[in-house]
Amino acid sequence: MSLSRRALIASLSATTLSLTAVGCSSKDGSDSKGGSGGSGAAGKAGGAGGTRKIRFGYIADFNGSSLLAIADDQDLWKKAGLSPSISVFTNGPIQIQALGAGDLDFGYIGPGAMWLPASGKAKVIAVDTLTDADRVIARPGITSIEQLAGRKVGVPEGTSGEMILNLALKKAGMTEKDIKKVPMDPSTLVAAFSSGQIDGAGFFYPLVETIKKRVPKLVELAADTDFPDHSFPTAFVSGPKTDPALTAKVVGVLAQANDWRAANKDRAISLAAKMLQVTDAQAGSDAANVQLLTTADLVAKTKDGTVDGWLNGLAEFFVGTGQLAKAPAPSTYYDGAAFVAAAQAAGKATTR
Repeated sequence: MSLSRRALIASLSATTLSLTAVGCSSKDGSDSKGGSGGSGAAGKAGGAGGTRKIRFGYIADFNGSSLLAIADDQDLWKKAGLSPSISVFTNGPIQIQALGAGDLDFGYIGPGAMWLPASGKAKVIAVDTLTDADRVIARPGITSIEQLAGRKVGVPEGTSGEMILNLALKKAGMTEKDIKKVPMDPSTLVAAFSSGQIDGAGFFYPLVETIKKRVPKLVELAADTDFPDHSFPTAFVSGPKTDPALTAKVVGVLAQANDWRAANKDRAISLAAKMLQVTDAQAGSDAANVQLLTTADLVAKTKDGTVDGWLNGLAEFFVGTGQLAKAPAPSTYYDGAAFVAAAQAAGKATTR
């Protein structure tokens, strides 16, 4: 599936924000907007002490924001000699498009966008969480996937919304040809579902919660947990060509923030809420759809092949949907050894 079909909304879907603008200002007082361009330019010295500027994308949910918020709150960026410029995106595919264009250095994606690293568009530098945030939803009165036949179903293409929709259709013995699929970006989907322009959607939290406020009797027809044979990892990504030393620094920051989040979940929810400019209750509701994993867990699961199994399972699914021609070896887009080395080095640094 071509990423070009998303080009019409790419320019409208990413808004660069400084950490200050989202209530998460850099502790050293540096201007977090000052990222230097492209994966080839990222990591150039800037400011006192040779601080390296990076541009980091995220999605406005607990998964995508919490480690970035923690890294700032705990001075992890500064300790690593990094100065991030943070940009919010509506989904993963647009971030990968920005990575490829040299407009972003690192980003965050959900499982539905994992076909893009698998196709060579990006590299997975670290797994974040396992998610249960994806849903197929329908208007009141529709009680099964089968009842979506012939109806308009909105979906942000190339995302976890499309992934959960295809999984649910397959389970019901259907395909996209049995519905009237309407590709749309997330904000348009919220409006279209709320106003009754579409009958169903392949979508994800926290935006499903936004729709529920407008259509409180909407029906959830399918969720990630309905597919126990699959795992749904979220991940941090870089462009296909990045500086290994810089990537190791970033992974080190993420690893330390990840362990802090696992040990301080309530505080992590509050920091994410502040960054997202929502209430703690809203961020907590979103966090309820997440399975946190410690860095030690991720290291162990990388070493024993569990992470490769997760990625293989998704790749095989994407072959079935036509998004991949074949399932590549996970090692072609996830350097597990590099993640383990960087994560373990970060762990040793925190115990000194």
